Amino acid sequence: MYTAVKAAWALLMSMGLLMLGNGLQGSLIGLRATLEGFSTQFAGVLMSGYFVGFLLGSTLTPRVVSQVGHVRVFAALASLASTVVLLHPVFVDPTLWFVMRVISGFCMAGLYIVAESWLNDLATNKTRGQLLSLYMVIMIGGMASGQLLLNVADPGGFKLFILISVLLSFALLPVLLSVAPAPSFASPTPMGLRQLYLSSPLGVTGCMAVGLSNGAVVGMGVIYAELIGFPLADISIFMGLILLGSVVLQWPIGHLSDKYDRRWVILAVTLLAAVMALAAVPAAQISANALLVVAFLFGGLSFPMYSLCVSHTNDNLEPKQMVSASSSLVLAVGLGAALGPSTAAAVMGLIGPNGLFWFLAVVHAGVGVFALYRMTRRAAVPLEDQGHCVAIPPAASPVAMAMVQEASGGHAQGQADEAGVAEPAAAGAVESKV
Repeated sequence: MYTAVKAAWALLMSMGLLMLGNGLQGSLIGLRATLEGFSTQFAGVLMSGYFVGFLLGSTLTPRVVSQVGHVRVFAALASLASTVVLLHPVFVDPTLWFVMRVISGFCMAGLYIVAESWLNDLATNKTRGQLLSLYMVIMIGGMASGQLLLNVADPGGFKLFILISVLLSFALLPVLLSVAPAPSFASPTPMGLRQLYLSSPLGVTGCMAVGLSNGAVVGMGVIYAELIGFPLADISIFMGLILLGSVVLQWPIGHLSDKYDRRWVILAVTLLAAVMALAAVPAAQISANALLVVAFLFGGLSFPMYSLCVSHTNDNLEPKQMVSASSSLVLAVGLGAALGPSTAAAVMGLIGPNGLFWFLAVVHAGVGVFALYRMTRRAAVPLEDQGHCVAIPPAASPVAMAMVQEASGGHAQGQADEAGVAEPAAAGAVESKV
């Protein structure tokens, strides 16, 4: 593990700086949209633009990397992302801001793919899960710390935009000055989303719901906090605690899902997340501290659902299918994330700021109901056939998802190999899935 971390330090430092800038940028754009008089509904559409760009970047970047190379793509995308940020205070126009959010999402998706390709190249079967866990801590830690940078300067000015640009530009240096060779790159042939759904309906539906929830929280959380009258310091803490909760509770929840039927853990966690979302409504009336506690617990329950649903999907795939399924899972999450902010904004427009948490409660309760239904349709995957639940950052590219599937699937496959069990036929595997 030490050798892998030593080899990956430059990459991890670059990603930490990128997430500092990106975390600050997402919250700043949402906050600034309200300050500029954009409606809540349009602010939701604006924040959805990032995830639309992210989906496009996840699809198109692998083709560009194969033609141009990792280093050039990384430098070009980071430079473009840094430039686009500076245009926001110059051209305060809703349509242009939407276009710029799409471009930002495209750039960040490409940067993740390039970075995670390097990370995958540096990992071995023994260190892949540990490196991914460290990567997740750096990614979410950077994003959470970025929220606190909202307090550095007035969001109504231009200084924070300059700070974001500086962070994104500095993120280039560790990678460009590193002597690590660029990895080989091969984009897996995707498994169709329909085929993946037939293999694991709960896993795919859960991933899409997680995208809806996470997209709404990341896109509209800062707008919600501003609308209920939080001062700037509390807004940054509110967003930071949601992300911090996901780091703190990720491992205990993942450990439980390795020990018990993962569907029951998904059911319990998603229903508790729905309860926390409902609790946020009265908590906001009680005190700021009460809402901050609920926000921490909600983040700790909601964001780990991503890892649970991906791991559950892996449990219902043959090892040779796992890498091919990565792009389809990213598509499912991305579709949900692209719809999340705009849908939550529409609900907030109808019933007020608390509409955000009513929306989140309905999404998580819906996953719970569907999990109960699926448990009546298929038998549980035997515990000995379950893979490990590997922590996943909230914005994983197909490369990271493939790494997760290799890391989580290796456990079950290794047991099968030791027992001399042959792989089941594809048709039979689908019939026995959840």
